[in-house]
Amino acid sequence: MAIKTTPLSDTEVRTAKPKEKQYSLYDGDGLELRISPAGSKRWMLRYKRPHLNKPNVIKIGNYPETSLANARKIRAEYRELLDRNIDPQTHAEQQSEAKRRELSTTLADVAEKWFTVKFSKVSDRHAFNIRRSFESHLFPDLGKRAVTDLTAPLVIETLKPLEAADKAETLSRVCQRLNELMTWCVNTGILQHNPLAGIKAAFITAKPENMPTLKPEQLPELMKALSFAQIRIQTRCLIEWQLHTMVRPSEAAGARWDEIDREQMLWCIPAERMKKKREHKVPLTEQTLALLDYMQPISGRTPFIFPSERNPGRPTHSETANRALQRMGYKGILVSHGLRALASTTLNEQGFDHDVIEAALAHQDKNQVRAAYNRATYLDRRRVLMQWWSSHIEEAATGKMVMAGKRGLKVI
Repeated sequence: MAIKTTPLSDTEVRTAKPKEKQYSLYDGDGLELRISPAGSKRWMLRYKRPHLNKPNVIKIGNYPETSLANARKIRAEYRELLDRNIDPQTHAEQQSEAKRRELSTTLADVAEKWFTVKFSKVSDRHAFNIRRSFESHLFPDLGKRAVTDLTAPLVIETLKPLEAADKAETLSRVCQRLNELMTWCVNTGILQHNPLAGIKAAFITAKPENMPTLKPEQLPELMKALSFAQIRIQTRCLIEWQLHTMVRPSEAAGARWDEIDREQMLWCIPAERMKKKREHKVPLTEQTLALLDYMQPISGRTPFIFPSERNPGRPTHSETANRALQRMGYKGILVSHGLRALASTTLNEQGFDHDVIEAALAHQDKNQVRAAYNRATYLDRRRVLMQWWSSHIEEAATGKMVMAGKRGLKVI
């Protein structure tokens, strides 16, 4: 029976039904639509291989993913290759191999591509820490390996020294960052799946330890130690700023003058500087405004309220307050992050609304609807809370603090 070479129509292609045996519809010039008994439709191209002069058939796409028009376009491209004595199948294999080589690069090379994407979304300091974790713990043993060759047993064995050194937090961060990279590899087509998704579970999980902090009644002792401490006045102001505002160490250290709104008495920390990537507004008090007045002649000409001593164009290090507390004799007793716990404990004991305290600490409510409501309604109540806390700190510093249980106004 003669093969039909009249060009196909879209209707013929769309309505072609499966039969008991596989059959083909022909569009001419070697292009055919092959229909299987199961109903799948594939575009095939028949041609003679250059130099060998042997017939060959290659698949050029599935229908409907590849339309009739696109199939004809591919046929024309392949015919142009044949006119130049290039085998379309060999050409396709070479292109596939070139793409595979391009994508299946080393961990170090792929990480650099991911860094470009990741670092555009994080602070310079965070970017530095991410790069350092790769360079310190992954690149020495795995940097020259193709990401397609990475396996869970291989990576787990590489990271065992961190577990042996009891560096659970570092190990957790490395696993998390490596998995983020591998997920990016899947999303960009470098990998078909992430073979390292569960590696964190292979390590012994360290028991969480609370940040060292003080009891509320120990606040006067801290303020006295701070007043006599042999530390830079800027560092003392930084510690007091963090204590009054209840923010995280990195948020306090990176405070900028252009984030201060004196008219509204607010410190507006942008989302990119917050742990939860959400803007946080801190009500300013009489005492925090006084701290700003004190720092103005010292750092007012720099972008940062607490600039680096060596490079005023950058903020002081987030560990500055921690190191100062250690020099003051608080090593193992209090860390700068523990100032938040001190504030939280005191305010809860004094009867402030727990949700208002959580909002002041910028803790994220998992209920997004309630979280949005809280941000909109708690600001005025937080002003009262923050002023009470600042006054309480001032009383502790002057020896007038009295711990008498719940406040008169239990809930604001």
